[in-house]
Amino acid sequence: MIRVEITRSGTSNIRGAVVRSLEVCGHAGYAAHGEDIVCAAASATAFTAAGALEELCGAPLGCATERDGYFKLDVPAFADGDTAYRSEIIMEAACIGYRQIQASYPDYITVYEKVI
Repeated sequence: MIRVEITRSGTSNIRGAVVRSLEVCGHAGYAAHGEDIVCAAASATAFTAAGALEELCGAPLGCATERDGYFKLDVPAFADGDTAYRSEIIMEAACIGYRQIQASYPDYITVYEKVI
């Protein structure tokens, strides 16, 4: 099973608290390696969020850590208000994507949120 942990803190203009990190662990086990659509969806969501933060907000490449069955994205604090707002939208879109995957495949992916 894939476990997605979303960590929030502070105040957000979009939702109650800003997404500070996103951690994705495990393998879905929906299908064989290379054919697992749940793993593919979870990976695509994580890499899209990291790429969007880099290209649209100027986040450093080092904010994402990836290895087999694990991906962590630590969202940097952006001083510029417009950039911070764009990063919030990107991360909220990723969270929505993970919840949608969970709604379709609840036996293979679980999304947890915590506020610190």
